[in-house]
Amino acid sequence: MADPTGPGLEGSGAGVAEVDVCSLEPERNYEVIPAVICSMCCLFGIIYCFFGYRCFKAVMFLSGLMFGSVIIFLLCHKERVLDTQLSVEASAGIGLGIGLLCGLVTMLVRSVGLFMTGLLLGLLLALAGLLAAQQFVAPTTVWVPLGSLLGTGMLFSVLTLQWQKPLTVLSTAVFGAAIMTVCADYFVETLTLTLHAYGVLRLAPGPPLCWYSWVVLGVWPLLSLMGVLVQWKLTDAGYSHTEVVISRRQKRVQLMRIREKEARKRQQTGGQEGTYRRKAPPVKRYAGDLLAPSYLQSLRDRQSGTGTSLSSLGATNHSMIDMDYDTGSTAPLTATTPVVRV
Repeated sequence: MADPTGPGLEGSGAGVAEVDVCSLEPERNYEVIPAVICSMCCLFGIIYCFFGYRCFKAVMFLSGLMFGSVIIFLLCHKERVLDTQLSVEASAGIGLGIGLLCGLVTMLVRSVGLFMTGLLLGLLLALAGLLAAQQFVAPTTVWVPLGSLLGTGMLFSVLTLQWQKPLTVLSTAVFGAAIMTVCADYFVETLTLTLHAYGVLRLAPGPPLCWYSWVVLGVWPLLSLMGVLVQWKLTDAGYSHTEVVISRRQKRVQLMRIREKEARKRQQTGGQEGTYRRKAPPVKRYAGDLLAPSYLQSLRDRQSGTGTSLSSLGATNHSMIDMDYDTGSTAPLTATTPVVRV
């Protein structure tokens, strides 16, 4: 009888040990520049995931910048441009320049930014679905992943234009969680999970994922859920990007109305200046100018009773008063007629 612990089984055990790479510790050879880039991307991922909707303009700019830069970099690096193969530095420079233009467009034009945000959400959800389906059914043609990416991306782009705030919160949380997951994948297993996802899109998947790769992948939905909850309850509570735009428009409209009113007032005052006449200054009166009417009537009676005229009264030295200031009539303050006794 053959020994069950013979050399045949030992050889097979050695073969199994060679195939099982998950039991081996992954190599971690970090470089300075990629490590710094991953650290900065992790910081941006935290801002995206937990403060995405609050920093609406910044998120729109960064979405256009990253999307345009990555697409143009891949096209320039993988394809020949003008029958010449560009270097990595030249491809990165071209991608960064076009990415800046895309970022400015997505930041200044709100509908384009929302469309790009929904497109990123659709692409990420389609990629997650392809990674899950790869474990059960492997696609045989490249049109399956391509159609899934484009169809899901366009669908969520239109939905984001319709429901702006909820899907923007969801998109920023999912995208920020994806960035942090890629950074964690670099520091844990040097981008093994990222390369596997790229191979699934190219219909050239690598070896099966190990348990720690699935742990890193499980961080993505967990961080996405945390980001949605934090944004919905804390950072974005009571904030709306549409109200900011409306308030700015209202301020401009109010300022235009104030300027129109001021212009109308100036026109009215300018038209009235030609027909305006200055009023005469009011006549100044003093306390001694006003006498009782009975006193003036008694003076008149004395003058008419004695037969003296105004001209004879004016010859003597006495004080005169103004009976009617407007008409210029005068009357003496004291009568100079002799007293007649009977």
